[in-house]
Amino acid sequence: MPKIINQRVLMSGAEYFSVQELNPYEHLDLQPDVELAIDEHRQLEAALRNTGVEVIKVPAPQNCQDGIYTANWGLCWRAKAVLSSLPNMRKAEEPYAKQILESLGYEPIKTEFRFSGQGDCLPCGDYLFVGSHYRTDTQMHDFLEKLYGCKVIGVETIPALDTSGKPIINRVTHWPDSYFYDLDLALAVITPDLIAWCPEAFTPESRAKIDSLALDKITVSLQEAEGSFACNLLSTGEEVIMSDRAPRLQSAIEKYGLKTITPHITELNKGGGYIRCCTLTLD
Repeated sequence: MPKIINQRVLMSGAEYFSVQELNPYEHLDLQPDVELAIDEHRQLEAALRNTGVEVIKVPAPQNCQDGIYTANWGLCWRAKAVLSSLPNMRKAEEPYAKQILESLGYEPIKTEFRFSGQGDCLPCGDYLFVGSHYRTDTQMHDFLEKLYGCKVIGVETIPALDTSGKPIINRVTHWPDSYFYDLDLALAVITPDLIAWCPEAFTPESRAKIDSLALDKITVSLQEAEGSFACNLLSTGEEVIMSDRAPRLQSAIEKYGLKTITPHITELNKGGGYIRCCTLTLD
């Protein structure tokens, strides 16, 4: 029997969506068509509802350019909600996210550490994959493991390097940077027993750690992970809503007997997020 996941999600809206050069994907001269972004967001919501996912829709946080990416608002898992500590450009989203999650019955938990929420923290059965170094402090690993009583798999993606091979510091956040700054750009949970991941996106140590886990794994090419947001998908355990530009991953997922749904998205990704980023699972 399939193991159902992600049956209830939180979405906001694209009304204030714009590019402000926070993430490596963003370019100020490539602003999204907001009306088209709103339409794409509606299509994504409809696709989720058509799979049986309950979508809780809230207004977009006012004047927050990245407020569309609700996955970064926190981690809602096992009836506990850990609030994010977002980059300086996104701080205005934090009180709004707290208010929304409280209205949904969660008791929000806040830490002193930077934390990118579900964007950098992916439950997978009894495992919790957590990113390191870029948008989430490593101190969060022990905190989350103790809070949830789970096995945290702390992993790190490869750093962004300048032409001399030195790590790049993000000029907006002043934090170390990576093309895979959030984990959901490099790894996806398909079912509690199956992940899709891009080995080339991880440091050798983290690659070995993931490879050693007793999980089925689908390998995603660096080309599809970087160029097509292939890993930034949402799976219900039966149906997978994913990029329409990742045919190799799509084929691999379908070989497991899962159905794929591939909405055409051209605008939502311009801010450095995609399908998974636009949904916060409420567990």
